[in-house]
Amino acid sequence: MRRAYPHGPAQFSFGPGMMTPAVKLLIWANIGVFVAGTLIPPLGRLLIDLFGLRPQAVVSGLRIWQPVTYLFLHGGFSHILLNMLVLWMFGVQLERLWGLPYFLRYYFITGIGAGVATIGAGLLPFAFSEPTYFAVTIGASGAIYGLLMAFAIYYPNTPILMFFLFPVPAKYFVMIIGAITFLSVPRSGGVAHVAHLGGLVVGYVYLKRSSGGAGLGRFGRFGVMAEIKYRYLRWKMGRLRRKFKVYPGGGDDWNGRVH
Repeated sequence: MRRAYPHGPAQFSFGPGMMTPAVKLLIWANIGVFVAGTLIPPLGRLLIDLFGLRPQAVVSGLRIWQPVTYLFLHGGFSHILLNMLVLWMFGVQLERLWGLPYFLRYYFITGIGAGVATIGAGLLPFAFSEPTYFAVTIGASGAIYGLLMAFAIYYPNTPILMFFLFPVPAKYFVMIIGAITFLSVPRSGGVAHVAHLGGLVVGYVYLKRSSGGAGLGRFGRFGVMAEIKYRYLRWKMGRLRRKFKVYPGGGDDWNGRVH
């Protein structure tokens, strides 16, 4: 749930409104595969075996398509419900901003990148690597985390309800879930934390390096240093206002009118 600030008293709004074409296509594709696998259990098991991401099968060259196809499989109703809900809530606004082609490109780059990160993690000499190498990863979560990263970059101060309870600016929300995900990697517990972390990192790197009109170029709107500079400038402006007895003309927004 995201918090919206219209003109007037603060209110809460759920989601961005009507679905955009790419988001609608992705949601229906995921739901279609899930319903088919649920109604026909043998088909569901076959789909997961053939199209779920198993690093060992990809590295051996048996099923090289899995870093793409795993994005359309889900393990249960709550799994697909949460992923599709987040896809709608944040994907719609990003698709409106970017347009359909760039949105789809970003979605699949982050999703595939999350899959590649999972394969890479399975090859590392750590305790969690061997189980990851032979386990099957399914779900759109890698791409979903990529969308969260993009939303935090473009709308850093938009509040997101952490655990559906506490409003947190999007930039801090992503930093928090990124830290939690990173610390959770060694103890997966059946959750694809590596894929989640991969989606965040790939999304960040891709947007930072993107040279297209939809990319952020130098990435000046997001990051720890940008936040520190913003806070310092705000503190400095506050000191100057007190020194020269300049006060806001309305509200407590330091960018507002003064008199």
